[in-house]
Amino acid sequence: MDRRAIIYVIILVSFTVTKALPRTSRDTEGKTTIGQRFSQLQENNFKAIALIMFAQYVPGGTFGSAAGMAEGVTALARGCAAAPSSTPDCLKPLDRIFLDTICQEGNLPQAAACCAKKDPERNDCFLSLKNSSGGLSSPLERPDAEAACRNYSQQQQQPLTGYFIYEVATRHPFLYAPAILSVAPRYEEMLRNCCASAEGPSHHPEECFRRQAPKVVKPVREDALRQEHTCGILKKYGERTLKALKLAQISQKFPRAAFGTVEELVVAVADLHGACCHGDTLGCVRRREEILHSVCANQRVLSSKIQQCCEKPLLQRSQCIVGADSDDKPADLSPRLREFIEDEGVCERFAQEKDRHLARFLYEYSRRHPEFSAQMLLRIGKGYEELLQECCQPGAPGGCLSRGEEELSTHIYETESVMRTSCDIYKEKGDYYFQNELLVSFTKKMPQLTSAELIKFTKEMTAIGSKCCRLGQDKLLPCAEEHLDLVLGEVCRRHASDPINPGVCRCCSGSYASRRPCIGKLELDDTYVPLALTPGLFAFHGDLCTNEGEKLQHRKQEMLITLLKYKPRISPEQLSSVTAAFAALRERCCGAASPQACFLTEGPEFIKRSEKMLSA
Repeated sequence: MDRRAIIYVIILVSFTVTKALPRTSRDTEGKTTIGQRFSQLQENNFKAIALIMFAQYVPGGTFGSAAGMAEGVTALARGCAAAPSSTPDCLKPLDRIFLDTICQEGNLPQAAACCAKKDPERNDCFLSLKNSSGGLSSPLERPDAEAACRNYSQQQQQPLTGYFIYEVATRHPFLYAPAILSVAPRYEEMLRNCCASAEGPSHHPEECFRRQAPKVVKPVREDALRQEHTCGILKKYGERTLKALKLAQISQKFPRAAFGTVEELVVAVADLHGACCHGDTLGCVRRREEILHSVCANQRVLSSKIQQCCEKPLLQRSQCIVGADSDDKPADLSPRLREFIEDEGVCERFAQEKDRHLARFLYEYSRRHPEFSAQMLLRIGKGYEELLQECCQPGAPGGCLSRGEEELSTHIYETESVMRTSCDIYKEKGDYYFQNELLVSFTKKMPQLTSAELIKFTKEMTAIGSKCCRLGQDKLLPCAEEHLDLVLGEVCRRHASDPINPGVCRCCSGSYASRRPCIGKLELDDTYVPLALTPGLFAFHGDLCTNEGEKLQHRKQEMLITLLKYKPRISPEQLSSVTAAFAALRERCCGAASPQACFLTEGPEFIKRSEKMLSA
């Protein structure tokens, strides 16, 4: 697949939500013909999106059938671009053409029930089919080096790349097409690096694939996580919460934009996610394209930071806009929002247009505070709403609203203190020991999670420390809390599929904005029944003597989790004593002639001594 073609499609249809711009009129939506779309995208781009659509819409299909359908639709589009009136099919809506193609394919029994319906019920049926599949459960695996390099040497690169894109699409049926297509350049680069001749830099393709595959796969997983997170917010908390979140983010990004313009952006982005999260690939692409096409047309009222981006060639423009800084705040922007507290008509406006009044407050506060996280801004907005509900009641004491500023200052101080303290601990202890601190905390909060889950979640949290704690105070909070929100979203989705405990249930079912502080305040889960001490609970083996640092750390963390599940109420002093005794045991046995024999002999004695420490 041509790299420039892929980049063009990425630029055309990918644009992060927080940088969304006003939609064009929806009156023209859906009227673009297949020939026009083909001309806009060019053949390789069109065929790539068609392949992704067929892979995502037909769970359990094959690459051969998806590629065949993509070829057929592309041939039709090519003909319609050359002669728009050559066949009635050229004038059909795009979604109908794609669904007709699926239904004309004879080897797709899973589509038969949907194909028996008429539009629009047929389209809804296919979306339901897609939603019920959830994607393949198996992770995206490292490509087979030998087969990939053999095909690459035979100049079969294009079908090979197409197959890899198909594999990604089937495993992520809701992932945006641009994110999937972004795999191709990285995959092709890996093929060039790893499939070199014997005289080239790489003599061991399998080892090369092992090293470079994470660069290919990791960004896709991260994009899928972000999309799943956004869709999870929409599904769990509803459109109102998603709109509030996007209102805060867009107001921070474009503080010069008028409230009405930002409102339009929020509606456009919510509409976009409604289509994308529902699995409507064509609608998703259309809405993203509308937003992107309006970027430069509206730059004057949005941001002074994107002018140079809009002067760049199309192939460079989108990435430039995505990476652009937030615009500077207007010089005349007052630091305080007196009109929302001191104005005599506040309660009247709140009563007459509650949501709009609260939206204006969130907009005004967000554009003044780029140093706050979007989640914190939502908590501030929620606090303001609760203040109005209390102080606008008949008989409310005078000066009731004025106490809001004091409560706000307290919340800001507490939030910033939590982040600063966490970063201080991270800087003092480093990755491994900071993660151990998190393991102790989260194993007590959520002992029902498996060791693998606890290690995974706390490792992701530790990576946040590495990424965000080096930043200045003006960027620390948005970085830390917004990344942490992704991890806690994973935890809550895990809880939704397999309930963890009542405390987690309360935090994941309550306010979205308060999810992080709620989980942060959880302590020991009193409903948990500790593990019983069985002969195999603490197993000491020679693998504790490995010189591979990462494997040893993982093994020790598993033992730490087991200890905490056995003794959830262990005190810090007791934990330190047991940890020191274990270190001494490991040093003795790993220095012995037969470490395994030493562990078999001394391990039970260590457990007895530890029991005495824990019962003291």
